[in-house]
Amino acid sequence: MRAVVVEQWGGPEVLVEREVARPEPGLNEVLVRVHAAGVNPVDFKTRASGALIEWGEVPAVGWDVSGTVEAVGPGVGMFHPGDEVYGMPLFPRQAGAYAEYVVAPARHLAPKPANLTHVQAAALPLAALTAWQALVDTAGVRAGERVLVHAAAGGVGHLAVQIAKARGAYVIGTASAGKHDLLRQLGADEVIDYRTVRFEDAVGDVDVVLDGLGGQNAERSLTVLRPGGRLITLPGPDDVPAEVPGHVRAVWMLVEPDHLGLREIAALAERGALTPVVETVVPLAEAAKAHEIGEQGRTTGKIVLSVA
Repeated sequence: MRAVVVEQWGGPEVLVEREVARPEPGLNEVLVRVHAAGVNPVDFKTRASGALIEWGEVPAVGWDVSGTVEAVGPGVGMFHPGDEVYGMPLFPRQAGAYAEYVVAPARHLAPKPANLTHVQAAALPLAALTAWQALVDTAGVRAGERVLVHAAAGGVGHLAVQIAKARGAYVIGTASAGKHDLLRQLGADEVIDYRTVRFEDAVGDVDVVLDGLGGQNAERSLTVLRPGGRLITLPGPDDVPAEVPGHVRAVWMLVEPDHLGLREIAALAERGALTPVVETVVPLAEAAKAHEIGEQGRTTGKIVLSVA
């Protein structure tokens, strides 16, 4: 099968397409014929340094997949060949999603949202699960709460806006002015141009902050939280502020595979409450180009690789 692998750590140019052996599903595993693979910032980081994950014999990047079940291993009863599925297998261990086939534990996948294409579905798993696990599982967002989403037009952010809105929250997003109309279409109640306004001067009494930026942004976010407020930061554990007032909570969260979460996300998509924004679609062979675009940091929504 064709797969994009990393021959040495470095820039996008180290991503190369190779013919490799097709994997076979083992106990409780599913072989998926990949139609599309999502591209995420964590892909750039692992390609550049090899950090974060346990690598296989042939380093291969990527986690987000949408495709068709090709075969199932012993013990799998929930999927059958021909089923359309999507998911984020094995994270943070190597999955090798930039490939024609991927093997995944069955419960790291879920039925693909019926109303989405494979390209759209591949844009969801890692980013949507991050938003879901941060807002729902970790912060416990409730109807009527005020939620501030930083980088609200980005991969995680634009989905977080929609998930928070679906929970009945009042949603505030930070983004450059050119992305405000999109955020309003996605359900944001307020938008703040971080380039011209300090967000802490424009908003307060916030219940939950979802921070995908870290650093000083996380520290500044503490100042807008009301008593009982929750700050969820995503970049890394070092981005949790060293000093957190006793009346609020601040945590770092790392996404994990989540069959039930994927089902909840699919249900939102199928009822029209969650729509992934795909800015760019690139062929698998041009994965390096996808990374070049992504590392510019100006993507609205997601970049997806077309595989099948």
